[in-house]
Amino acid sequence: MLQRSNITRRQFIRTVVTSTGAIIFPYVIPSSSLGKAGNVAPSSRITLGFIGTGKQSRHLIKSFLRPDTQMLAACDVDKLKLQRALNMAEEYYAGATGGPYKGCESYSDFRDLLARDDIDAVVISTPDHWHAIMAIAAAAAGKDIYCEKPLSQTIIEARAMVNAVRRYGRVFQTGSMQRSDRRFRFACELVRNGYIGQIKHITVGVGGPPEDKPLPAEPVPDYLDWDMWVGPALWRPYSGELSPHISVDVFPNWRYHSSFGGGAMTDWGAHHFDIAQWGLGMDDTGPVEIIPPDGKDYKVLTYKYANGITIARDKANGILFTGTKGKIEVNRGYLQTWPESLKDVQISPNEIHLYESNNHYADWLDAIRSRGKPICDIEIGCRSVTVCHLGNIAYELKRPLKWDTKKEVFVGDDQANRLLSRPMRSPWHL
Repeated sequence: MLQRSNITRRQFIRTVVTSTGAIIFPYVIPSSSLGKAGNVAPSSRITLGFIGTGKQSRHLIKSFLRPDTQMLAACDVDKLKLQRALNMAEEYYAGATGGPYKGCESYSDFRDLLARDDIDAVVISTPDHWHAIMAIAAAAAGKDIYCEKPLSQTIIEARAMVNAVRRYGRVFQTGSMQRSDRRFRFACELVRNGYIGQIKHITVGVGGPPEDKPLPAEPVPDYLDWDMWVGPALWRPYSGELSPHISVDVFPNWRYHSSFGGGAMTDWGAHHFDIAQWGLGMDDTGPVEIIPPDGKDYKVLTYKYANGITIARDKANGILFTGTKGKIEVNRGYLQTWPESLKDVQISPNEIHLYESNNHYADWLDAIRSRGKPICDIEIGCRSVTVCHLGNIAYELKRPLKWDTKKEVFVGDDQANRLLSRPMRSPWHL
């Protein structure tokens, strides 16, 4: 009976993902019934499935293999990377229990993983072009979600992800983990409390848009389902630069091709623009004008906000806040202030204190248990990646753009508005 029910559910998930229509699943109460590691009661463990097991996933799996979680499944279209993930789980649980462990199942299709009733939450670390479809399907299936940054491939996708997460009442953590670093939090608290006066300008050190350099076609490896890897993106031949062999210990180059990512703009921008907006207190809005470099008045990509503050993509060690009374520059492992004495400031109890998280992964798990919002909720991820996409669109069109932050459309610009979404290859669509 159980097997028959699972098959039906998998078919149901496939229908949700590849067709339109409102499908509502019942609220899933965490079962967490498997696993013996540590001394946490099985009923208190959060059961996890991992979708995407490439290079970034190795760090995520290590971060989520904890006594209060249980990794039940992993999914990838690359059999070698998938097996590596299974090995990591089996080694961890074997070490914790003192015996062999074979309790982590493997899948080549994420819809089959989502069909499991015993999985409470999923960790998505696929290439960016898959994020929206997988996250929306996971929300509809009653799963809480941790999704790597940048949140989406387009602005329309980001908003659709927010809508799905809110509709199905899920807990969503965007992987912009700099918010869980004390230096970034302290820098933003100094800014928000006026320690450098009125903010005038922010410089953000990120790279540029996708390069889209030509890649010669190569034979598809026998361990890889290339058609599924491409998925909703427009078709292109296989290249080892896009999905390198497991033995190549480098980040793949797919993000620098516009079919699959947004270049360094969305890569580092999802981190640094995110902190800039946090420091400004603008997690629910964004810039109203985007100006690409013109070689004259604007040497670099520049964003203008309704309050007159500007953000520029320029040289900075991370994020540089400039105010009327001083400056603060912050990056990973780095904090510099002008005047220097600001580094020793103690934020008093009656001043602004930002959400404090010292572990981005534990923060998500805590939010799942409390059913509250984590530090980098889906709306924050949406707004941050939107800043990145706006910059890429301005680069592509090579002209200034006006942005309506409430309607999330370009003002009086049909050509720009067509770039808010992208065509998807059948049968995939939002």
